[in-house]
Amino acid sequence: MCPETRILEAARLHTKSTVGRANESELSTPGGFKENVTQQKSQRFHFDLWFCLTLQNWILDFGRPIVMIILPLEWFPLNKPSAGDYFHMAYNVITPFLMLKLIERSPRALPRSAVYLCIITFVMGASIHLVGDSINHRLILSGYQLHLSVRENPIIKDLRPASLIDSFELLYYYDEQLGHLMWYIPFFIILFIYFTGCFTKDKEQKNIPISGWLLLGPSALYYWYLVTEGQITELFLLTFFAMVAMVIHQQRKGLSPDSNGLFMFCSFTVTVLLVALWVVYLWNDPVLRNKYPGLIYVPEPWSYYTLHIKKNH
Repeated sequence: MCPETRILEAARLHTKSTVGRANESELSTPGGFKENVTQQKSQRFHFDLWFCLTLQNWILDFGRPIVMIILPLEWFPLNKPSAGDYFHMAYNVITPFLMLKLIERSPRALPRSAVYLCIITFVMGASIHLVGDSINHRLILSGYQLHLSVRENPIIKDLRPASLIDSFELLYYYDEQLGHLMWYIPFFIILFIYFTGCFTKDKEQKNIPISGWLLLGPSALYYWYLVTEGQITELFLLTFFAMVAMVIHQQRKGLSPDSNGLFMFCSFTVTVLLVALWVVYLWNDPVLRNKYPGLIYVPEPWSYYTLHIKKNH
């Protein structure tokens, strides 16, 4: 090989080695190009996930009791799962999947163990609720009145032996209390964990697109239903105030919610206003006041339905 060829070959190898080391450094460092591209991509507004989450919440959760009322009883005998039960089963699978996908798109590394534990608890709580709610619906078809307590219901209070009433109260506890707590506490913890990673200095990432604003109303309205029907006002307010505290804390660092974080924050804010209007509207209702005697008075929509709407039809 002639001297000129050797010089050119050595220069080519040196250039290739230098570029390779630069690329390796760029990909491995925290400020590397690949990570920056991934972060920018992950911080875009996740319309697909928010839309799917909102749509399946409305159909599989809110629509569950409605489809049980609409479809003929002959199609689903009382000793078999109803259409609403199948809706609930689908919800128990789709919702945790969508929430895991949401966590995957977080621009920050989030505590995976906490997320997995919450998902497991969520599925267990929602499954407990599935069983309790299925039996509760069959009681409604037999004359059970949601605006009355278990012992005050006409079809329950005269049961013999009287110990059967205790069994129905246990069922109510699993359905409306334990099931809801194991369902909703991890649900809001996951949302809050995701929210903690939704902060940025980039002004372009702080704007909610038009699609997000169109989705804001249905999302907030569903959360109103979730809070009122699930009787989780305290949990929701705790999550909301934690989000407010997180926003204040991050603003001191010069960070603000990105489009996804702002969408969540605005949805929760509108939900608070809707719950407040609901309480004011039913503030002087004596029957609902008697059923919800606690410090925080937030009646359930379906109790209002059986008391004021179903009676008039």
